[in-house]
Formats: sequence, structure tokens, C-alpha cells
Amino acid sequence: MYTSTEGIVFRQVKAAGGRRMILLFTKKYGKISAGSSLSEKGRNKAALALRPFTYGNYELYKGREYYNLNSGEVRRSFFRIGEDVDKYMESAFVLELTEKMMPEDLPQPKLFNLLVEFLTAMEKREKKHRTLVLAYEVKAMGILGVFPVLDCCACCGEKEQLQYFSVRDGGMVCGKCRNNSNDTLIYAPKFDIVNILKFFSKMPMSGFEKIALADSVGELLQCILREYMSYYLEIGTLNSENMFRGEF
Repeated sequence: MYTSTEGIVFRQVKAAGGRRMILLFTKKYGKISAGSSLSEKGRNKAALALRPFTYGNYELYKGREYYNLNSGEVRRSFFRIGEDVDKYMESAFVLELTEKMMPEDLPQPKLFNLLVEFLTAMEKREKKHRTLVLAYEVKAMGILGVFPVLDCCACCGEKEQLQYFSVRDGGMVCGKCRNNSNDTLIYAPKFDIVNILKFFSKMPMSGFEKIALADSVGELLQCILREYMSYYLEIGTLNSENMFRGEF
């Protein structure tokens, strides 16, 4: 069966016989692996459409147990991301994170649209790129159904004195429940984490053009979100996580 879909290239690897395996995030089918005999060399439409960070239209042959990528055409290449080291590394982290938190063959059109919005915003952003990454993570948690409990204690339902964030309990917890817990993944942030997470979840990506967190806030929030997403989405080690990254 021949079909077409929008897609974003996660990565590609060389296979035997001059073929390539393309890991593609498609709007219609979710994350898929597709074989292709298309060459990446040159500047023709198909070659450009095989490169990571590319948002394009792809024609696939869908068999019972495999996909073959027959052609591709670029909708947007986000080439400016590759011209800035910080932008490239932050965006590579987001692509790998998105790849890890998705099972194959499960459509996620809202997450797909969010990734396009993120790459569009990142291409335009001039500095402090990690605030945009954190915003993407917060929004992705909401789309994937693992957004933390913020308005009451995740353990007892108490709505006052929510001073702690518990990864394992799934959100904010009160002092009493904190004292009764042996959990080591509990944080006591010195900033208003509740309103930051709510703000990040509601503000469109395009609205973050001039928004940046203080480094001390960003570093702790990044640590909390990384632990939280690893716990609920079973994300393992990310190769891009150890790369140099810029300011918030």
C-alpha cells in the first residue's frame, strides 16, 4: 500500500547494499523505521529530505511488517539550527528525547505539531536556548498524559503548604506527606515551580521569544523534569545529554 505523510527525520544509518534506514516521526503513523535506496548525496529534493531536523512530505510503501521510503520533499529544513552550535545541541537533545519517549507505530499528532513548533521557535531564538527546551518538555508531558499534580498534594489531596515536588508521587506534596516518606526523589524548590509549570504548559512556543529563566532556576527545574520524565516515560541514557549545552 502506498501512502504519504508529513514527517520529521530523527536520524538515519547506512545499511547493506547502499540502502539506508531512516527513523522518521510521521504525523500519520508515529515513529517508524523505513528502509530507503534514496541517496543522501547531492542537493536534490529527495537528498535534502533525508537529513535530520528536516520537516517534509514523504511517500511510503507500507507492507505488513515494514515501511519503505520511496520519495521525500522538504517542507522546511531548519538549516539555521545547524549554523549555531548551541542551537544544534539543544535541538539534538530534543529529537533524541522525543524518540526515546515514543513507542513505534503509535500516532502522536499533537506531539508532532509541538516538535514542529519547537524547531520553528528554536531557529528564530538568539540566546538562552534551554528555556525553550524546558517548555517543550513540560508541554510534551501534558500531551503524553504524565503531567504532574500541582493544585493539591499528590498523596493526600491537601491543598495547602505544598512546598515539595515528589517525582515518585507524581507532583507536589505537603509537609506532612514529605515527613512520612522515605523517597529520595523529593525536591524543595526555592522558586514557584507550580506557576512556572502551569505557565509553560499554556504559553504557545511562539510566545517564548523573550522569555528566559534564571540559571539557578533553570538548572534545578531541568534536573526535576529529567528525573520525572525518566521515571514515568522510562527514558534511559541520552547520548546528546552529555554534550555541551548553553545558557537558559
